[in-house]
Amino acid sequence: MTASEDENSIDSKSSLVMLAPVEAVLFDVDGTLCDSDPLHYYAFREMLQEIGFNGGVPIDEEFFIKNVAGKHNDDVARAIFPDDFGRGLKFCNEKEAMFRRLVTEQLKPVNGLYKVKKWIEDHGVKRAAVTNAPRPNAELMISMLGLTDFFEAVIIGGECEHAKPHPEPYLKALEVLKVTKDHTFIFEDSASGIKAGVAAEMPVVGIATRNPEHLLMQAKPALVVKDYDDPRLWAALDELDKRGGTVKNA
Repeated sequence: MTASEDENSIDSKSSLVMLAPVEAVLFDVDGTLCDSDPLHYYAFREMLQEIGFNGGVPIDEEFFIKNVAGKHNDDVARAIFPDDFGRGLKFCNEKEAMFRRLVTEQLKPVNGLYKVKKWIEDHGVKRAAVTNAPRPNAELMISMLGLTDFFEAVIIGGECEHAKPHPEPYLKALEVLKVTKDHTFIFEDSASGIKAGVAAEMPVVGIATRNPEHLLMQAKPALVVKDYDDPRLWAALDELDKRGGTVKNA
């Protein structure tokens, strides 16, 4: 472990311990529950090249991270088609249909997901999925991962007045679960999502599945880990257990 990783781990322990007893854990979906960004990237790259975007030169991952990853489709449409929002929305809807076809064949969970799922279940903690993905996408991914019965609520950014990076979707999750921000933390994989959680005044654990760790750190998460198997995450959860852990919800 590097000095920066060690410092990050210590900070995260302190931040998460302050939550004890934990009432709820909130999860983003794309890139947080499953490694879906490669499927989104493939769909965008293929479809944009097909319509001659960028002179027919395929987009690269840097373009994808800057303009697409973690963002609501309204924002993606404006970024890619700034002069024709309607066309942008139509393109995004068609891309989502292609993405759903890919999901049924290629979706994989983030490493260690079912280990943290068991920790949450064993501790009786409430949980919700909070995502900017369209509801058909979110529900398909959650179903493919076998998590339909795990989540007590699925909050969709597009069904709120404001999507992430606004804090509203996370605040709505607290309301639905009837829990407080002082005893809840979040798992997120994008800078946009981390900003939403931080703005909602909850600690965020960044999952560096695809987005660079330095980019996630700019959004001020409590901790950044590689995946749910990362020892830094389990050190923080173990410390939380020692300090009173969780509330057993009825």
